[in-house]
Amino acid sequence: MTNIFESLKDYLQMNLDNEPKNPLHVGEVMSCWLYLTIMDESSVFLQAGLNMSTDDDVVRILQESLKQCDTQGQRFKEFMIKEGIQLPPTSEQRPFSDPDAVPLGTKLTDDEIMNGVSIKTVAAIVHCATAASQSIRNDVGSLFTHAMIEKMKFGSSLKELMRKRGWIKVPPYYYPPGKPRD
Repeated sequence: MTNIFESLKDYLQMNLDNEPKNPLHVGEVMSCWLYLTIMDESSVFLQAGLNMSTDDDVVRILQESLKQCDTQGQRFKEFMIKEGIQLPPTSEQRPFSDPDAVPLGTKLTDDEIMNGVSIKTVAAIVHCATAASQSIRNDVGSLFTHAMIEKMKFGSSLKELMRKRGWIKVPPYYYPPGKPRD
């Protein structure tokens, strides 16, 4: 059976090879600039989370997400520099600290950290989907599609851990008026 992501990747790659390189439009530039900002600021949050958690599963997820943010951020930086796009200013990276030395009044719980990672992951996926659909140049669309697929894969392992630990925030269920509740 054909994998939908592989098919999409093959389609984009086929069109990348034959496409003339027009200048980026302002939306493509803004999307790249904003995504790099999301990756850099997410890295700072993840580093802070690593400074607060001692849970092996949480630390593993945080390290995986941090590596992904760094990889994607570097990919976007290289593309933006090549295209002459100014890089966004971002927060300073956090040094490693002992999680046991963080005062309880300032320390986030593992639940709070994982929900923060979840929100940032969802925001990144939505941004990638929007940017890919608005891109005219296929290389830009491919850049965002690749990032989105990576984030979606990561999101599934994040959701699995959150579900296992009971950390997923579920909105109230919707029962249409008049529908019997089974």
